[in-house]
Amino acid sequence: MAPVIQVSNVTCRFGGFIAVDNCSLSVEKGSITGLIGPNGAGKSTLFNMIAGNLAPTSGRIDLDGQDVTGLRPHQLFHRGLARTFQIAHEFTHLTVLENLMMVPARQTGESLLSTWVRGGRVRQEEAAIRDKAEDVAQFLKIWHLRNEPAGVLSGGQKKLLELGRTMMADPSVVLLDEIAAGVNRTLLKDLASDIERLNQERGYTFFVIEHDMDLIGRLCDPVIVMAAGRVMTKGTLAEIKADPAVIEAYFGGSPTGDATTNGAGAHA
Repeated sequence: MAPVIQVSNVTCRFGGFIAVDNCSLSVEKGSITGLIGPNGAGKSTLFNMIAGNLAPTSGRIDLDGQDVTGLRPHQLFHRGLARTFQIAHEFTHLTVLENLMMVPARQTGESLLSTWVRGGRVRQEEAAIRDKAEDVAQFLKIWHLRNEPAGVLSGGQKKLLELGRTMMADPSVVLLDEIAAGVNRTLLKDLASDIERLNQERGYTFFVIEHDMDLIGRLCDPVIVMAAGRVMTKGTLAEIKADPAVIEAYFGGSPTGDATTNGAGAHA
């Protein structure tokens, strides 16, 4: 199957520091691909380039076979790429439903003039968006929170809301940045189940930065390992855990040692 994301010989420099060094990798359509690596490996910088938050110094990034190198996040959003963040970015004073309803682009009601001269269409469109937001809230089991201000949600509930906001855009590709951070184990199981359902039932492709090895093992195949700004290897988590070079660079132990520890490694 053709890759939905293709990173080719990408480099990112900050002055004399090379954060990503001639890096190449691919994410296959319909997969849940993991990205792991030690502190400073370049994972977050790579994600920021794919998501359009940073422009690469050199190299090329393709999305669905089209060159998207240097495009901004809103441009990539319209091409079907969505992203969540390690720290949730909710509108704290808006309700859960209102946060979801904010997502769809080019809403007629965004124009003040349209609210006056096309009021019927605005109301019809808003009703359809509300129905979709309610469906998303039910899918993610946050229906009971739909009228609560997003700012009062727990860390895990905010991650569910972030995932819900990506669903409102009907993306083909979702970048997940440390979804386990700040989430209790019960909600994390729900979040993992939702990701699996979106992948299997709706065909979402996920590219996941994560340090929770149990979550990586449950969700991701393949797993890509980065170190020193480059891809070290790619394979199943079991294969990676058995690779002496990976154990030395990332897990910091022997194959029978720390490689099975949850959250091994540090943030990039």
